[in-house]
Amino acid sequence: MQRRHIHVITPGDHFSPRTGSAIPTVVHGLASAAPSSAPRPSVVVARGTYPDRYPSADVIEYSASPPRPRDRWGDAVCSRITATRPGRRREFAAPLAEQGDWAPGIVLAHNAPQAIPLVDPDVHAPVLYAHNDLLGTYSRREVAKVLDRSTAVVCVSAFLADVTRERMPSYLHDRVHVVRNGVDTTQFAPAAEGSGRDRLEVLFVGRMVPSKGAHVALAAMGRLGDRDVRLTIVGSAGFDATQPLDDYEKEIRREAAALGARARVLPFVPRDEVARLMSTADVLVVPSVWPEPFALTALEGLASGCAVVASRTGGIPEATGDAGVLVEPDDPAQIAAALTTLHDDSAALAAAQDSARRYALAHDWRRTWDTLAATLPPADRP
Repeated sequence: MQRRHIHVITPGDHFSPRTGSAIPTVVHGLASAAPSSAPRPSVVVARGTYPDRYPSADVIEYSASPPRPRDRWGDAVCSRITATRPGRRREFAAPLAEQGDWAPGIVLAHNAPQAIPLVDPDVHAPVLYAHNDLLGTYSRREVAKVLDRSTAVVCVSAFLADVTRERMPSYLHDRVHVVRNGVDTTQFAPAAEGSGRDRLEVLFVGRMVPSKGAHVALAAMGRLGDRDVRLTIVGSAGFDATQPLDDYEKEIRREAAALGARARVLPFVPRDEVARLMSTADVLVVPSVWPEPFALTALEGLASGCAVVASRTGGIPEATGDAGVLVEPDDPAQIAAALTTLHDDSAALAAAQDSARRYALAHDWRRTWDTLAATLPPADRP
């Protein structure tokens, strides 16, 4: 029997379908996949965030303590002297202030090492849920102090788990577990009918920041000659299409315009529209130039029946499994070669798309929930 999962997300973050940011997506995916026999999960969310929230979990609201600029510098000093970060910990005091009123459960602190010491271990099992490399600025002494009372440290990929263990004292290594992300194979699914077109439709979806590699996808397009291929780039620097463009976004639009009708750029769109665009694309490119811990977008593309061409870096190969076409990061020539094959060989494209969907169906959120449930302590353990 499982205890209730209580998800604590970063103060100021949301639990809303408006955006595609990773942590709310993961929490919603896990909550939706919980079997009816499991206690209904809860999510601790700051009051005043997006009011249209996912229906998959009960929401526990609190009044957030706004970050103070001086806390960043104070934490930098204190972490070296006392192995504490009082400013960051103060931010998590508000989400956990009422934990004594909650039924005993498992507190999953998402990307929040500083929340772990604040969880009462006599009532709740504290678990760090790592979506990113969280301990890069921590000494091993501080890691021990912060995570000593943790029940487990969940990482979204084996790549991230290895990085996390390297930053820990050895006695904590066996608390690290890999729980790879899943995908909603109902929301993300192929269109009911094929497009019937000759043109290869290629899609990029992601934040418009250099690390995501939209510029690499555009450079690859410039190598394709006269092949009938169109690239659609979707995303903004943040999760708001109305924000002014920064320098990188302006450059992406200039490069896309230079390709004429072969490339177009759309700003950030809501999740439902992302799913629609993926369902009608032939290929999804994930040209990240940094070692992403997982890359949910790649798995969503597979579920949508896209052939996925992705960078061989970080946890991305774990997201695609054997269903993706992997290329070296920051290498437009390799992406262009993969797109050329998929354009010129319709059988290769169909095989990649079929493999994609089958892989995603075997890696949905229920599989992730089952893995997580097997990792966490049952109700009869502290």
